[in-house]
Amino acid sequence: MEPKDQGKLKLALAELKSRLEAQLRDDAESSDVVELDPSRVGRLSRMDAMQAQEMALEAARRNRLELGRIEQALKRLEKSEYGYCLECGEDIDPRRLAVDPAATHCIDCANQ
Repeated sequence: MEPKDQGKLKLALAELKSRLEAQLRDDAESSDVVELDPSRVGRLSRMDAMQAQEMALEAARRNRLELGRIEQALKRLEKSEYGYCLECGEDIDPRRLAVDPAATHCIDCANQ
């Protein structure tokens, strides 16, 4: 992989990382404990609030996983191990990396 391509991918990964970190901060506010005072909120409203809380928690979990993938890709980039399939060692197609800069497997190994 050429250094200019690595620079572009590093920038894309850094942007994704900062966006996910901001989203995680927002998710923390959305997943606060739901108030269950029956005199203040009807049963359906409480259920809606609980469902929204669960959806926020799941979104935060997914964002943390994606953030981990991005951090691992940045580490591989620093070690000059980026862009190679972790399964077979072959180059990952640059078009695949353009779509998912944190991809760890070539398309053949990903489909197995």
